[in-house]
Amino acid sequence: MSAIKIIGIGNPDRGDDALGPAVIAALAADPPVAAELSTASGDMLALLDRWSPNDRVFLVDAIAPGQAPGTVVRLDAGREVLVHALANFASSHMFNLAEAIELGRALGRLPAELIVYGAEGACFEPGSALSPATAAAVAEIADRLREDLRTCTKPH
Repeated sequence: MSAIKIIGIGNPDRGDDALGPAVIAALAADPPVAAELSTASGDMLALLDRWSPNDRVFLVDAIAPGQAPGTVVRLDAGREVLVHALANFASSHMFNLAEAIELGRALGRLPAELIVYGAEGACFEPGSALSPATAAAVAEIADRLREDLRTCTKPH
């Protein structure tokens, strides 16, 4: 059976790395009926065990600075190899998100649809809060996810 899953990746105690959990919290305030909401803060390889081949999965994670803080990106990681695009996703783990996704692709362990949302971060210091620019991106990503869900749950 397929499911729609939204997974917010990040550490809520490391500044803008809290983006993923913050988006999940924003969605949980008015939960999308069709989606399972969860967070992940540990081993990125463990993500491969959190979905099945028929699932639609949306991942939300912070991006290390490369553009203006708060800049939101949406990547279709299921359709094409996005190693370069995902290389800037913030990670303090042995495997970053890009490496985990590409390993999943090599092993045939990606879901039917895999969309990655991110926002450029400004500060990843332990004990700091979300920067204002990244905090503003939380609502934008939540709105864009709701629109994605309306599109993928429409009756055919």
